[in-house]
Amino acid sequence: MHLNKSLTYALLTAITLMPWNATAINSDSLGNLFQAKQNGLGNLAENLLAKSLLEITQGKNDQALNTVDELIKTIPNFKLAYLVRGDLLMAQAQQLQGFGGSDNNQTEAIKDLQDEARVRIEHYLSKQNADSVPNLLLAPNEQQGHVIVVDTDKSRLYLYKNNGNSLSYVKDYYVTIGKNGVDKKTEGDKRTPIGVYFAKAKLNQPLADMYGDGAYPLNYPNEWDQRHNRSGSGIWLHGTPSDTFSRPPRSSDGCVVLNNQDLKSLAPILQTGKTPIIIANNLSWSANDSGDTEKQSLQAAMDAWLNDWRSQDTEQYLSHYSSAFNNNGINYQQWSAHKYRVQANKPEISIALSNVSMFAYPDSKQKLVVVDFTQDFKSPHLSNKMQKRQYWLLEDGNWKIISEGAA
Repeated sequence: MHLNKSLTYALLTAITLMPWNATAINSDSLGNLFQAKQNGLGNLAENLLAKSLLEITQGKNDQALNTVDELIKTIPNFKLAYLVRGDLLMAQAQQLQGFGGSDNNQTEAIKDLQDEARVRIEHYLSKQNADSVPNLLLAPNEQQGHVIVVDTDKSRLYLYKNNGNSLSYVKDYYVTIGKNGVDKKTEGDKRTPIGVYFAKAKLNQPLADMYGDGAYPLNYPNEWDQRHNRSGSGIWLHGTPSDTFSRPPRSSDGCVVLNNQDLKSLAPILQTGKTPIIIANNLSWSANDSGDTEKQSLQAAMDAWLNDWRSQDTEQYLSHYSSAFNNNGINYQQWSAHKYRVQANKPEISIALSNVSMFAYPDSKQKLVVVDFTQDFKSPHLSNKMQKRQYWLLEDGNWKIISEGAA
C-alpha cells in the first residue's frame, strides 16, 4: 500500500501542527508504550496516535495501519482512532483532501474529532517538564492529600500530590469542557466556570449512562460566583457514556469530563470529598514554587488580622477588611457596626486556626486568594468550632478581606 502525499499533508494540517516534519516526533520520544499504558489509557491513546502519524510521515503506511488497529483493539470505543483508520483505508483508492475525508461540508462530528486530535497531539509534542507547576499560589492543608488543576485551554487535568511544603506532579489527563467554552455566568449557557472549587464525594443515586462511571459535584456557584450573580448548578466532574472512550474537547454542558478509566483512577482521591479543583484558562508554568512569596505576605496579613481580633482592637481589626466587603448581603458598613457592638465590652476570647489552605483564584484582573481554615472560638458566652472561608484581595499592595463566612 502506498499512501499519497495529500493524505499526509491533510492529516497534519488538519490538526494544526504545520509546519513540522518527522523530526517533531521521533522514535525515542514515543517512549515505552507499556509505561504509557501504566500511566492510563488516555496516555496510551496519545502515544499510539503520535506513533501512527510518525509512521505516515515516514511512508510506513502498513505500520501506521497496524498501529491504529492496535489502538482500536486496546480502546475499542475510541472514535478518533476509527476516523484515522478510515482515512488510511480510503487513501488506497482515492486522493483525500482533508482529515476525515474532505475539507468541504464536514460534519460537526468530524470537526469535533479534528479538535480532539489537535489538543491530544499538541499536548504530546509539548514535552512539558513534569517538575514545573502552575504559576499559582497552591498551598493545601494537611487534610488535602492532592490538588487538581484543570487547564481548560489545553483540555488537560493535572494531578499533584501534597508533600507538606511542596507539590509533586503525579499524572495528567485529557478532559472535555463546555460546548461554549469557559467563564460560566448563567444557567444553561453550556460554559465551564473558572475558579477555585472543591469536589464532593461521588453521587450515590443512579445516573444516566452519559455520566459514565460516576459524578463528583463541584461547589459551583461558590461565594465568589454568587457575589457576581453567576447562576446555574450541576457542575460535576464525571465520566463518559459506555460506548464512548472520550468526548471532543468542547462538548459538555459545562462539566469537566474524563474517560471512565481515568475517572476510576482518581476515585480514591475524589472520594475524600476534600479535593480542591482549580479550573483555569491559559495556565502559565514555573520551574519553582512561585507562590512562596505571595503565601508569606498573605500569611503575615492573616497573622495581623488574627492578633487584632484577639486584642479586641476593633479599628485595627476592621482595617483588614476591604471597603467593598460583602458576604450574604452584609456590606462593610453593616459588618463594621456589628463588630463595634460585639467588641464594645472587650470580652476575653480565645481563637485558634488550623488546617489552613490557600489557593490563588485564577482571575487575570486581580490578585485574589481563597483561604480555608478550621476556626476554634471561645468566649464567656460562646464556644464554637467551624470551617471558615475567606477571600483575600490585594488592594494597592495590601491584602484585604473581601468576603468571609462558613465554608
